[in-house]
Amino acid sequence: MAGVSDKARFYLERAAPELREFEEKGIFSKDEIRTLVAKRSDFEHLILAPGTKPDDFLAYVAWERSLDRLRAKRCRRLNLPPRASASSSRASQARTFGIFERAVLKHPGSLPLWRAYLDFAAEARASKRWRRVAARALRLHPADAGLWALAGRRAARAGDMQRARAHFLRGCRFCNREPTLWVEYARCEMEWLARVEARKRGESGGKGVSALEAIKATEAVQEGDVIRFDDGEGEGEGESGDEDELMLPDPDAEGPGVKAKPKVFDEETARKMEQSPALSGAIPMAIFDVARKQPFFGPAAAEAFFDVFAGFGNLSSQEKIVKHVLEAMEELFPNHPCTCSCQIRQPLIGVGVLTAAFPKALRESLARLKDALERTEDRKALAEKMAACVGAILATEGLDPAIKTVLEHTKRSLESPS
Repeated sequence: MAGVSDKARFYLERAAPELREFEEKGIFSKDEIRTLVAKRSDFEHLILAPGTKPDDFLAYVAWERSLDRLRAKRCRRLNLPPRASASSSRASQARTFGIFERAVLKHPGSLPLWRAYLDFAAEARASKRWRRVAARALRLHPADAGLWALAGRRAARAGDMQRARAHFLRGCRFCNREPTLWVEYARCEMEWLARVEARKRGESGGKGVSALEAIKATEAVQEGDVIRFDDGEGEGEGESGDEDELMLPDPDAEGPGVKAKPKVFDEETARKMEQSPALSGAIPMAIFDVARKQPFFGPAAAEAFFDVFAGFGNLSSQEKIVKHVLEAMEELFPNHPCTCSCQIRQPLIGVGVLTAAFPKALRESLARLKDALERTEDRKALAEKMAACVGAILATEGLDPAIKTVLEHTKRSLESPS
C-alpha cells in the first residue's frame, strides 16, 4: 500500500496552495480544512486502491462538486472579488476533470462514467474537451446508440446539420440491432424541417425568408461545439491545446489582390431549393425506408417512427410522411395492434384538442377504433394502447364536457374485460 499512499499524497499536495488561500481569505476555518483534507485523502486512497469501482469515482466527483458549491456560496457571503472566486472555481473544475480522466482511463468500459464526464464538460461549457471526450468514447463504444445520438444532437444544436447527419449515419452502421438511434435521427431531421419552416414563415422573429436563407440561418455553425474524429485528440488534455494548431488560410477571405468570389447560389438555384425534396420530408421518409431493411424492424419500431412524425403538427409535409409510414405498416402488419393504433390516431394528428375541428376528427377516430377492435389479432393489447391514448386526452385542461363524457365512456369500455 506504500505506492497507493505516495500517489494519494501527490494528488493531495497539488491542492495545498488552494487550501492555504481558503484559510487566508476566511472561506474555510482550519478545522474545516483539516476535515476536507481527510475526506479527500479517503477518496484518493479509495480510487487508487486495487478493486476500485466506477461508482467510487462518481462519488468523489459528487463530493468535489458539492464542496465547490459551498465555496461559491461562502465567497458570495463574504463579498470576495469575482477574480478570487473565479480562480478557485477554475481550480475545482480542473480537479474534477482530472478525476474524470483518471476514471475513464481505469474503467474505459464504463458507459455511465463516460456519460457523466460528457455531462460535466457540457455543463462547464468546455466544448473542445467535450468533443475530444466524445470521440474517445465513441471509438471505445461504437455500438452504443445513446452516445451517437448525443453527438448528433449536439452538432444539430450547434447548427452543423452536415456534421450531425454524419454522426447519425456513422452510428446507424453500428447500431442496427435496435431502433433507438434510427428514431432519434428521424426526430432530428423533423426538428430541422420545423426550424426551416419556422424561419420561412418568420416565426423566429423578423419577416419570412426564402428556403435558402432559412437553411443558412438554421445551419449557422458554432465552431468548436461539435466533435471531429480527425483533429488529434491525443495531443494533450488541456483546453488550450487547440489554440496552437496549424490553421489553413480561409479561401473565402477578402483582402488586397483577392478577387471577390461569384455567388454560389444564383436565382435559378434558389428556385430549385424551394422545390427540393429535402424540404418536403424526403430525408425522414428515406430514414424510415432504410430502417425497414434492418434486423430490428417490426411493428413496434414502425410505431415508434409514427409517434415521432405525429408529434410535428406544424409541418406542411407531416401528412405525407405519416401516410408513408402508415402505408408501409398496413402492407407489412395489417392487423397488428401497433398498426391499428396508428390508424385510429391518424385523424387526430395535427388537430388541437381544444379546437373546433377536434370533434369531427374524434368521430372518425372512434369509428376506426370500433372497426379495429373487431379485426385486430390482439384485442387486449390494442385496448391497452387506446386506453392510454384516451387518458392522455382526458388530462387536457378545459376539455369540452360532452367530449369528456364520450371519452370517459370509451375508456371504461376499453378497460372492461371483453
